[in-house]
Amino acid sequence: MSNFELRNRIAQEALEEKYLAPGATRASQSKGRAIPEAPDELRTAFARDRDRILHSKAFRRLKHKTQVFMNPEGDHFVTRLTHTLKVTQIGRAIAEYLSLNVALAEAVCIGHDVGHSPFGHTGEDALSEFVEGEWLHSDQSVRIFEVLEPLNLTWEVIDGIRAHSWRVEEGPATPEGAIVRYADRIAYLSHDAEDAIRAGVLRVEDFPDDAIRVFGGPGRQWIDSMIRSVIDQSLASGTIEMEPDRLAVMHELRSFMFERVYLHPAMEPHRKRAKEIVRDLVGYFKQHPGEIPETYRHEDADLTTQVIDYVAGMTDRYAIKVHDELFRPRLFD
Repeated sequence: MSNFELRNRIAQEALEEKYLAPGATRASQSKGRAIPEAPDELRTAFARDRDRILHSKAFRRLKHKTQVFMNPEGDHFVTRLTHTLKVTQIGRAIAEYLSLNVALAEAVCIGHDVGHSPFGHTGEDALSEFVEGEWLHSDQSVRIFEVLEPLNLTWEVIDGIRAHSWRVEEGPATPEGAIVRYADRIAYLSHDAEDAIRAGVLRVEDFPDDAIRVFGGPGRQWIDSMIRSVIDQSLASGTIEMEPDRLAVMHELRSFMFERVYLHPAMEPHRKRAKEIVRDLVGYFKQHPGEIPETYRHEDADLTTQVIDYVAGMTDRYAIKVHDELFRPRLFD
């Protein structure tokens, strides 16, 4: 007799049906994929998506993309990859405690930021200058998985990635996708505060009194307090929410971080440099489209879109390297 027992897809779907909350999204009821596929023998559809995203090239590039501090030299600053891992841990925790579909929450968390440009939101702002309206990394994440590195993900995972940002008015269609909105904000407020302290930009005593009183000290106390607030309020209301009074404090904290860190005058030279690099690269490749790698040339896209696909996919250090090669004067030929 074996010490183990196989839990294949059919068994996992049966467990989902039996143990997940009534409002949870069950893999067996997924709206499916754009291109129909035979189900996996062992994994549910959402677990399969999670694994596909984790093994994608776009996910691997996140290790060299900025969170806040441009191409940081220190080993302990958060990158877009470590941010994603933190979001995934938080999203998984909330999904587990609310008896929701953990695999779906994980898949959306892991894939939510793959479309981010180099230099974080500063790069995103620079790319917006070349399109009508806003250029959103959430839309680019969807484009990556549907066009540039097509993974044929389920409708629910694509929807959660599309709507993970609070800047997207139409929120996620699933409670698991809604979790990611909170997990993303909880993660970045917590680790960006710690990075700001590490960089000497802020001291603990600089943070708003309400934030310290309600959430505790920056870092793990904030994460724990915010997670518990989402769980308590969601259980009480039946939708994914944070307690209103604590949500107000979170908004206050976010405004403080924008004023004192993200948009602080001390960061302006970094923002200016990042925007110059992105603008120069877009301008150069629009003038030299033959130098765009073939993987970014798609017949369904105009030249500007192809150029943005390429530049947005760059890591910080690769964008800096290419920019140096193209625009720095050569002392010797």
